[in-house]
Amino acid sequence: MDTGFAKNRYHDAPRAADFTIDQAWETYSAAEHDRWDRLFRRQREVTKGRACQAALDAMNALELSPSGIPHMGRLSDRLEVMTGWRVVPVAELVPDDIFFDHLANRRFPAGAFIRPEAEFDYLQEPDIFHDIFGHVPMLANPVFADFMEAYGKGGQRAMRLGQLHNLARLYWYTVEFGLIQEADGLRIYGAGILSSPQETVFALEDASPNRIGFDVQRLMRTKYIIDDFQQTYFVIDSFDALLEACYRDFGDVYAEVKGASDLEAHEIAPEDRVITRGTLDYFKAGGRKG
Repeated sequence: MDTGFAKNRYHDAPRAADFTIDQAWETYSAAEHDRWDRLFRRQREVTKGRACQAALDAMNALELSPSGIPHMGRLSDRLEVMTGWRVVPVAELVPDDIFFDHLANRRFPAGAFIRPEAEFDYLQEPDIFHDIFGHVPMLANPVFADFMEAYGKGGQRAMRLGQLHNLARLYWYTVEFGLIQEADGLRIYGAGILSSPQETVFALEDASPNRIGFDVQRLMRTKYIIDDFQQTYFVIDSFDALLEACYRDFGDVYAEVKGASDLEAHEIAPEDRVITRGTLDYFKAGGRKG
């Protein structure tokens, strides 16, 4: 019987200095592989016509498939040929300095555990499905791969400057919950959306959230929520534009935002390039992420 023990079985696993562990792929149970397959099939269907083309193409190129939990070493061998990135297994969220060091050296730390059946639809701690299905496809895009490396190096600088909370907002509103404008309309590239069937639909089709053109200063002033759907999504025009805006020292940006007041997650600012303006009715009614 599958009791959900898998969620915590890596917590006491031996860890290297960089917090990586042995994935021990051969120890996943048949029930865990089946859970991956069901998560994969459901989300692959939901993201059709909603995920950005780069993510859809990468899922095929990386051979992500509903055939059991991926072996991170073999997956990394395919990914490394494309962009030089590797996926390394960890037991849980790692300290900030370790996380940034991994990214700066083109390593993405992915949780090795898979969610228990009781949390099939939603869990708070990122698991292997969120990290592999949500994050890894975008690492196969050369431009986004460069952005992620730059983010890792930027994180190391932000820690020294005491501006980590601002840089964390950049990650949240791009890597986790970013939208991109493509020829056929808005599409998803953020992992937090790509791995959630409910938010995949909500982010593009619900009338309640704001969708605002990407601006680094604006984004770094914007609070976010972690236990519900987002109230604002930032939209990039292209991955090249995202890299261009962020491939630099943020010293001047930090100086500007340091003296500016924060914006609430639902706020519209006068200078915003508003793509769609939402309503708070959903959130006032107590809408929650499933």
